[in-house]
Amino acid sequence: MSKRHVSLKDLARELNVSISTVSRALKDHPDISEEVRKKVKRLAAERNYSPNPLAMGLLKQATRMIGIIVPDLVTHFYSSIISGIESVAKEKGYFVVIASSNEKLEKEKESIANLLQARVEGLIICMSRETTNTEHLEQLLKADIPLVMFDRVCLTNQISAVIADNADASQKIVAHFYSKGYRRIAYVSGPDNLSISKERMAGYLTGLEACGLPIDAALIETCDLTFESAQAAMNRLLQLPIPPDAVFGINDTVAFGLMKAIKTAGLRIPHDMGVVGFTDEFHSTVVDPPLTSVTHPTFEMGQKTAELFFKRLHSAALSETVILETKLVERESSEKPQ
Repeated sequence: MSKRHVSLKDLARELNVSISTVSRALKDHPDISEEVRKKVKRLAAERNYSPNPLAMGLLKQATRMIGIIVPDLVTHFYSSIISGIESVAKEKGYFVVIASSNEKLEKEKESIANLLQARVEGLIICMSRETTNTEHLEQLLKADIPLVMFDRVCLTNQISAVIADNADASQKIVAHFYSKGYRRIAYVSGPDNLSISKERMAGYLTGLEACGLPIDAALIETCDLTFESAQAAMNRLLQLPIPPDAVFGINDTVAFGLMKAIKTAGLRIPHDMGVVGFTDEFHSTVVDPPLTSVTHPTFEMGQKTAELFFKRLHSAALSETVILETKLVERESSEKPQ
């Protein structure tokens, strides 16, 4: 038997009845005879039929709900973007239903299915760190379900997206370190599959070149975006024959892990090691020393994402990518004493 998903249409064709008859029979609708209900249910069981959330999403019921999936619901970065999306949605008479992937691919897929079963009219997604295979997102495109992405994006030739100018931001960080007298500048990136990892890496390399600094592969580390993984990455950098004198992380959680490892090694920030983060979480202002970080226009990112969503909802227009500028907020962690 084919492994293809069995649809209501397949069951209807085999039984020589309408799709609506099959659908109502499976729901025990009183208008359908007991005999027909039994036949439909028997065939559904034989063919391993299960409701397809993508097909259900295609019903296009005007529920005025938008599904949002983010990697986590804890950080200010995502909550601020959600607030921006919500502000535009409210103006349009829509409300949002939020799910977290917890940085897991399977949870991301599960959240998509659950939101479609809840009859959202479309989805706004920021990819999990585990999302290396985009087949589940391609399925949404094939099913013509409105989809927009932000921050961690993919398939930008098909899916509209809002991102920060990550490459420019990384260049600014390198230039900032250089202006403060740091010369061995390291970068701790995230999983290679993420767009933000690639873009920030490109900016780092361009920044080194612009400052006339050599590219040293030993100064580039990766982590899985967790505090503990960032600590381990920093420890590896500290064990180099010539350790770095400055380092920046792909996000603030990573930067906090770097700071912990540096302090544990008995080094002082910013005297022995300059540190810069990315996304400018609230905790950047309360760690010791306060963390220099790249701040995103998060609320605006949410608004622009929602605007692209409504544009996609009302027409199958060509995809477009909106790129927003960032700002480097200087604090004590990168202020090398002269």
